[in-house]
Amino acid sequence: MRVTDSSGRHAALSHFVAEALADRATSIAPASADASFRSYWRVTLADGGTRIVMDAPPDKENVEPWLGIGARLHQAGLHVPDVFAVDRAQGFILMEDLGARAYLPELTAETADVLYADALDALLHMQTRVDPAGLPVFDEAFARMELELMPEWFLGRHLGAPVSTQQRATIDAAYDVLVAAVREQPQGFMHRDYHSRNLMVVESRDWGSAIGDSQQRKTEGLLPNPGIIDFQGAVVGPVTYDLASLLRDCYIAWDAERVEGWLESHRQRLVHAHLLDTHVDAARFRRWFDLTGLQRHLKVLGLFCRLCYRDGKTQYLGDLPLVWRYVISVARAHHELAPLADLLERALGQRDIAQPRELGA
Repeated sequence: MRVTDSSGRHAALSHFVAEALADRATSIAPASADASFRSYWRVTLADGGTRIVMDAPPDKENVEPWLGIGARLHQAGLHVPDVFAVDRAQGFILMEDLGARAYLPELTAETADVLYADALDALLHMQTRVDPAGLPVFDEAFARMELELMPEWFLGRHLGAPVSTQQRATIDAAYDVLVAAVREQPQGFMHRDYHSRNLMVVESRDWGSAIGDSQQRKTEGLLPNPGIIDFQGAVVGPVTYDLASLLRDCYIAWDAERVEGWLESHRQRLVHAHLLDTHVDAARFRRWFDLTGLQRHLKVLGLFCRLCYRDGKTQYLGDLPLVWRYVISVARAHHELAPLADLLERALGQRDIAQPRELGA
């Protein structure tokens, strides 16, 4: 079997694959990596089929949340990768290959309505069918912990702007508004990273004989598309969080009218599913959506900078301009958050937000 990396870790991975597949694998090559310490490898079989291996070093990652939450999603009829073999001690999982068609490159003005219809169907499935019992809770402490990434890594490390006592008071006042919005919403299953890089376009034939074709799955209330990945961080959290993650995606943006249409349609479906009281009108739901999305995007400003400076993943700085636009536009739309927008804009000044501090200072 041909392997593209001969290090000790990959020798162990190759041994795991050989045992799990009874030596039917012909090659192992990199498939992708994510913002964690996990990596993914595509295994090609002698018959031309493929599998994916997750490599999650046990000193840095725990496979149990991925396995447990994946099982919940699978039981709810969502398309997460089938698991064929697991080595918990070494942190290897052999799973179904959902293909290489992530939503992000497939999304265009022409395809968006169809692809988002599937993604919103899957989101409603998660919110109505997945049992969240025992999951971590996205409570006030959790939300504030995430928000602290922004002053530490975005303001402090990326912009080199230490936070004064007065600025800290401005930040805390804004955070109080965001946390209140998070807490007053209905709570339920929350993927926590539901966006175009974690959703895969899956054709019906990919399901194979073990599950049946797409039409059979739809008849049974099971959803073939999208394939859903990177769900191991799921929690119990606010009803608009995953919606904001999807519709105000850090990697692609849509015009406000289109987003409003998707948002209102989902609100009505939540009401119909009895997950949302009828007195929660469009304006209140939109406020929740705005402020919950802002909590996420402020976290992401810090997270992407941490990925750059701590973990050496500099490519994430290229996604900061869109996240920044979300942050400023939402903060400006809510008068109580205008001081935060002022603070952030003064801190950034005229510099290029996507340049590392050492190069752009």
